[in-house]
Amino acid sequence: MTCTYSVQDVLQMTPIDHIYSYCMAPELRHLRYLLAVAEHASFTYAAEELRVSQPTLSQQIKQLERTVGAQLLDRTGRAVRLTDAGSAYAHYARRALQDLAAAERALGEVADLSRGTLRLATTPTFTAYLVGPLAARLHERHPGIALNVRERSQDDIESGLLADELDLGIAFDGPRPHRAGVTGTDLFTETLGLVVGDAHPHAGRARPLPVRELADCPLALLSPGFATRDHIDAHFARHRVQPRIAVQADSISALTEIVRRTPLATVLPDALTRDHPHLHPVPLSPALPARTVTLLRRENAYETAAARAFTELARGWAHDLAR
Repeated sequence: MTCTYSVQDVLQMTPIDHIYSYCMAPELRHLRYLLAVAEHASFTYAAEELRVSQPTLSQQIKQLERTVGAQLLDRTGRAVRLTDAGSAYAHYARRALQDLAAAERALGEVADLSRGTLRLATTPTFTAYLVGPLAARLHERHPGIALNVRERSQDDIESGLLADELDLGIAFDGPRPHRAGVTGTDLFTETLGLVVGDAHPHAGRARPLPVRELADCPLALLSPGFATRDHIDAHFARHRVQPRIAVQADSISALTEIVRRTPLATVLPDALTRDHPHLHPVPLSPALPARTVTLLRRENAYETAAARAFTELARGWAHDLAR
């Protein structure tokens, strides 16, 4: 015996939750709502950020859970948290939104680079001598590209790349590997040495200065906590040098001004003196270990035309520096 049912019969016999699953697919708002609740661990704060009512947000999350057929949030504790299924789903939801944002930027680009935006972050050292020349070259060749520059630690740069808050980052290729999902292209090797002003007795010295003599040389250095200061301190420690630190500053530009106007010396990248005629590099013996400067990006991310142009300019500048 064959039984036939109309669509209306099927709908009447099917639980309403199943009908939702058949008829709906997750929408972008569902993904944004889920990620907001996960970030704040609260429906209340997430609703405030999203500018929707808390009942609406709760209803939309339940709708998403019915659609995917899994509980995504654990609501039993004081704080709302992702379930195991929710963590897995949120990972791909976040990636989907990032890829969609990249696609929207791609559509907004013009192939001839007449307009566009580049989001760049560098560690503090490079704002002193690298960002200026690269920004000048970019503006000269592609004046329609808006450059947004941020100064961040290397950890923050890598986090920003993974979160799609940045297109490119400039940092050092340090002893630890980059975070999973971040890749780097080597640009050039940076060397550090003693830097002095016109009035310093070592100005114009070509013969390497023994590093042990720095124990009698008043210095102005970056404050503790900077990667460059850590690099300098490690070199002093290896050679058992107790430096005379007269000034500590959180800014390389402050150090260059201090050294230019006083008989103090500092330890900074040699390349810094190229654009400062009143500053003079003095080689040290033994020299500080060189560091590799790397251009960072998110692995497998869409590369905008602006990012490609900047990468080409950065490689060209690095080539000129090496000559």
